[in-house]
Amino acid sequence: MTTEIKPLVAADASLEEVQARFSDDKFATAAGCTVVECGVGHAVCEMQLDRNLHYNGMGGVMGGAIFTLADFALAVGCNMGQAPTVSVSNTIEFLSGAKGTKLIATCTADKSGRSVAYYTVDVVDDLATKVARMVATCYRKVK
Repeated sequence: MTTEIKPLVAADASLEEVQARFSDDKFATAAGCTVVECGVGHAVCEMQLDRNLHYNGMGGVMGGAIFTLADFALAVGCNMGQAPTVSVSNTIEFLSGAKGTKLIATCTADKSGRSVAYYTVDVVDDLATKVARMVATCYRKVK
């Protein structure tokens, strides 16, 4: 007998339902990550930059803060209407220092398979500066 694995988030969940579901991601929410758009294989998340929280000793946005936002957008995008999905490999390229006051991460499915999926997350600031690109390989629990 096969037990059906339910999606972490329903494909037709409202933005408010998705925001509530991911409010349990304590690290990302404490860092200021918010979901602003979502759909199957797609998510847009934002982080308002705080000089007392997100900046490093050299005056730039900390790489860990950028990765946190990218990883949060990935979590939302890869779990919309899918079996519970986690990343197994992530690579991030930092393209430029953030110049604005907010970061925006857009997650897009490159290939969404039954048990393995591939995503790209682009991070820009609110001045359209390309800040980072993350690529991820993800695994879905299928049984």
